[in-house]
Amino acid sequence: MSDVTRVAVVGAGGRMGGMLIRAVAADARCRLVAATERAGSPHLGAEVADGVVVADALSSDQPIDVIIDFTTPSATLAHAKFAADHGVAMVIGTTGFDADGLARLRTLLARQPVVMAPNFSVGVNLALQLVQQTATVLGEEYDAEIVEAHHRHKVDAPSGTALALGRAVADGRGVDLEQRGVFSRHGVTGARKAGDIGFAVVRGGNIVGDHATLFVSDEEQVEIRHVAHDRMVFAKGAVRAANWLIRQPQGWYTMRDVLGL
Repeated sequence: MSDVTRVAVVGAGGRMGGMLIRAVAADARCRLVAATERAGSPHLGAEVADGVVVADALSSDQPIDVIIDFTTPSATLAHAKFAADHGVAMVIGTTGFDADGLARLRTLLARQPVVMAPNFSVGVNLALQLVQQTATVLGEEYDAEIVEAHHRHKVDAPSGTALALGRAVADGRGVDLEQRGVFSRHGVTGARKAGDIGFAVVRGGNIVGDHATLFVSDEEQVEIRHVAHDRMVFAKGAVRAANWLIRQPQGWYTMRDVLGL
């Protein structure tokens, strides 16, 4: 094993890609060895670190310990194929996978160590833990609602983090989110059903990420909220996960495993 974690950042020209490159550079435990962008990207050929030029594909010529991927489901599947073929670990922050895509991803990476999380913020993962514990204690007597807000460019809804919060509520209650989640309300919907887990979505401006989980009874309201002010919080968490992951055996991990929660 190398003395430092040798990292490849894919999607290097995107907002998260740039943050990840900066986070890797700021961490003495790791080193950027490769960066990629899609074919035709204006970022191709740019030098993003000493001797590291943005390419249109990963190469086996450069030893890589871990790929950090915050791209799109189709791109992540292609990167996963490279990781599987070359024995490389992956940190995945891509959201928006459907069930088939996620199953394909798991099959491709069955022999690799992987950390996949909808959100790499330490604070969000602590919030997930608190939400599950709160749901267990309060039960279905408290109505559970999840409200999330993101920038106008986000393409999936609800966010991966909002869905993770919903799963935390469902796990705390011992129910199935697919059966109890309410993802759309319009028109005459009738009274709220006991045990529903509701979602509301806001898109606008440059909101980085705002998630609130509400537990509401007739007598009180408990709210667990996380607000991200800078995307760097996600990049730092992903780099922390990468440094942890290369010392783990093959397996599918979450950020809560990284943090020991």
